[in-house]
Amino acid sequence: MARWQPDAPGRLAAAALELFEEHGYENTTVIDIAERAGLTKSTFFRYFPDKREVLFDEGTVTGLLVEGIAAAPPAAGPLDAVADALEALGETFFTTEHREFSGRRQAVLNANPELRERDALKRIDLSAAMTGALGRRGVPGLTARVATQLGSLVWEIAYDRWIDGEHSEEFGPLARQALAEVRAAQAAH
Repeated sequence: MARWQPDAPGRLAAAALELFEEHGYENTTVIDIAERAGLTKSTFFRYFPDKREVLFDEGTVTGLLVEGIAAAPPAAGPLDAVADALEALGETFFTTEHREFSGRRQAVLNANPELRERDALKRIDLSAAMTGALGRRGVPGLTARVATQLGSLVWEIAYDRWIDGEHSEEFGPLARQALAEVRAAQAAH
């Protein structure tokens, strides 16, 4: 690939994923990733602080979730606001084109303890951002935290179903289905 082609972060993430699958996370260097993407090491570091971060686009995801919560109808309850945000995330980020990459990415994360740890830390940051967004809607702190935790569970269920390849639905409808199941489980007790 020529250096002038657009979407350097996307190219770096695709190259990293390929290399992590081929050689393992531990055996892949930043230089390997940059070369596979047709870029330089300095270009890599312009976008990512280290190779652990190359598979995480949490800034985009966090921004979309916070915007989705803010854009939820004023009458929406806290969990419904989170569900609206997850649905918007599905329309914008977890698209059909992104499904294969996401499944492959998750397999790489699952195979590497360092990346699983990074993923867990990113989810904590994401939860804090969602709780903050609910707080800005006037949701009391404890209620916002509970809605965020339930929303995170809904996300995990929907995401697992979305990447498994057995469900033809898009992420948004899978999130709504998971929300209904979580509510039913909560109501049963």
